[in-house]
Amino acid sequence: MDKQLLSMLVCPLCQGKLKYDQEQQELLCTFDGLAFPIRDGVPVMLEGEARRMSEEEKLDKAQA
Repeated sequence: MDKQLLSMLVCPLCQGKLKYDQEQQELLCTFDGLAFPIRDGVPVMLEGEARRMSEEEKLDKAQA
């Protein structure tokens, strides 16, 4: 994921910063607990396509 692109992207719900999970190919919003997928190098920034993170996962990712 291009660092410049990542710095411009925000969560479509809360407008907060996103964290890049390279292993899972997702952009994470720990505030809303959503993981937005990256498909073929393109972030899918739709709430309906996002995966809900568990409370434990949200805490782990927020601290990382």
